[in-house]
Amino acid sequence: MPTDDVTDAEVVDDDLAQLGEETAHEARQFLAVLRAVGAGESPDQAIPLLLLATSQILVTGARLGAITDVVPAEQFEADLGSDFDVEKLRDGLAALLTGLDEYVEVIDPLTTPELTSSTLSGELTEVASALVHGLRHYAEGRISEALWWWQFSYLSDWGSRAAGALRALQSIIGHIRLDADEEAVSEAEFDALHR
Repeated sequence: MPTDDVTDAEVVDDDLAQLGEETAHEARQFLAVLRAVGAGESPDQAIPLLLLATSQILVTGARLGAITDVVPAEQFEADLGSDFDVEKLRDGLAALLTGLDEYVEVIDPLTTPELTSSTLSGELTEVASALVHGLRHYAEGRISEALWWWQFSYLSDWGSRAAGALRALQSIIGHIRLDADEEAVSEAEFDALHR
């Protein structure tokens, strides 16, 4: 697992260095939330936490998508060893999200109206896996490679996965808040005001 330290960092211009640092920070934050939620910490706050973390990582991805293509310093990808094992994380999220995990989304809103089914646990852990891959390059000091990977994988994969998951999470929050029984909501508001 990558650390916060960057060893023998390549020299890149200041803007890319700052973007790399900010992206690495946001990736770590997203992973920390996913791990905490997947471990069952604060189950009552799981959906709001996932909504916030997913929104934030999409802001980070949008910054990467909005800039000119990053060209890595090396023309080959260094071998990072075995990939990040997401199964334990996926299982923890799936168990926590039982009954809410599956959702339907449009495959590509520009090319086809076809629908596909997805799971929050699956999509969020795939986003995590892509972010970890970039963090491993970043921790080895390959800043341009990390940025290239994060940018490429955002545009080709994890951006759409995170966007679909965000839409599903927002829908869950909306149903929780808006579909609630009016009497139960009134009682909760009364209790909150008279504590």
